[in-house]
Amino acid sequence: MVNHAPLSNTFAALADPTRRAVVERLARQGEASVSELAFDHDMSLPAFLKHVRVLEDAGLLTSAKTGRVRRCRLAPRGLAEAERWLHAHRAFWEGQLRSLDRFLTAPPSIQEP
Repeated sequence: MVNHAPLSNTFAALADPTRRAVVERLARQGEASVSELAFDHDMSLPAFLKHVRVLEDAGLLTSAKTGRVRRCRLAPRGLAEAERWLHAHRAFWEGQLRSLDRFLTAPPSIQEP
């Protein structure tokens, strides 16, 4: 049996717009402190830390504490697993959409009574 739990955790973590914004920022700018990441979000630091923990649990980021500062960085492995899954399913759905396009753009057939 295939264990889809890590992949489910990844997509559940990415379902939240705050967490997607964190992933996007880290992808653009690299490592950042939790305080820097939280600055753009209208929530308390403890609430924001919950988002960081969800991303960590899903394997999408890692954090390390140095003194009083917790710094975060992307963990590419978690994103790579989601990308592999999407790529595997993309071919199927592209084929389905091509078939639908052919059906919708084909000239109507004329049937005689």
